[in-house]
Amino acid sequence: MIYEFRTYTLHPRTLPEFMKRFGDALPKRERFSKLAAFWYTEIGPLNQVIHVWPYENALERSRIRAEAVKDGSWPAKTGEFIVDMKAEILEPLPFSPPLTPSSNGPYFEMRSYVLGPGTIPEMAKRWGEHLPGRLKLSPLTGVFTSDLGGLNQWVHIWAYKSLDQRMEVREKARAAGIWPPPGGSPVVRQESKILLAAPFSPIK
Repeated sequence: MIYEFRTYTLHPRTLPEFMKRFGDALPKRERFSKLAAFWYTEIGPLNQVIHVWPYENALERSRIRAEAVKDGSWPAKTGEFIVDMKAEILEPLPFSPPLTPSSNGPYFEMRSYVLGPGTIPEMAKRWGEHLPGRLKLSPLTGVFTSDLGGLNQWVHIWAYKSLDQRMEVREKARAAGIWPPPGGSPVVRQESKILLAAPFSPIK
């Protein structure tokens, strides 16, 4: 399983119309494959949307995208709103939950790390050992490493009922010594975004 994360930066004040057109076109696109999630930024880089598409492999992705374009169903008529587009192929870690419909939000924190070369196996080992304790505090939406796009990326997404809950959970995890996983950190760069789900997003 792979996930395509498509991040678009939009012109200011165009998000509502972008989401309307995207949502209107989505049923036709989903005749070919289902959307996993659609978020937009609330805190962090502004005017961004992130839509996530699961595929079995790169060949299926290429086939489905070509079929949707040939059919005229996709892309949605939103090009006039887009400033920048980025596509990344991410692979879930073995302990990542699948991106299936859920209602654990409405707030999601997407944390993107760049790790030192060759350190992903050690990071995965630490996470696998310490994640059960962290999951007692709040649900993990998914954790991924990059396959295509920026190298050595580690992306994890957490769901919260409120921003206050996020602060409480993070403070509890640090105070208890269960998170972040103890030991030296291979992280060389970090980025965090607070996201909200679109009304049509399967993950809310």
